[in-house]
Amino acid sequence: MRWKGATAAMLLSVSAGRLLAGELSVEVEIPALRVAEYHRPYVAIWIEDERGRHQQDLAVWYDLEMKNNEGTKWLKDLRLWWRRSGRQLELPVDGLSGATRPVGVHRLTFAAGEAPLKNLLPGQYRLVVEAAREVGGLERIRLPFQWPAETALQQHKQGQHELGRVALDMKP
Repeated sequence: MRWKGATAAMLLSVSAGRLLAGELSVEVEIPALRVAEYHRPYVAIWIEDERGRHQQDLAVWYDLEMKNNEGTKWLKDLRLWWRRSGRQLELPVDGLSGATRPVGVHRLTFAAGEAPLKNLLPGQYRLVVEAAREVGGLERIRLPFQWPAETALQQHKQGQHELGRVALDMKP
């Protein structure tokens, strides 16, 4: 009898581990632009629900090296992110804030059961990537997904000016 209980506990543990074994990966391409005055874009990456309500920040890239934390001054240019989340944060946020990225493809990977996805309830969501650049423009890309992933998912959208290819890769 005792052995059966231990076996059941082990099976439940393994099953729970499988449910939480999912992974969400995001690739964001910062394109090379031929402009007279180039500045690296500020970028915010977050998850919103189907109604557009902010659920979880994944990353925010901005100028961390300016004196007196002045890099935060231009985060307001990430208009949607700023209204939904940014203005409530005390920046920099450990694990969220990062320096602006150079031209190229940048990958972020998040595991289910760990921050920042730990408290994301099952449902339909959208990954949002917003980029703003000084002497440039503003661009936003949304990719829908279901959480937790029941099957593998790969999708992408091509940006028009401030963002290149943005891809979402999910594994159950």
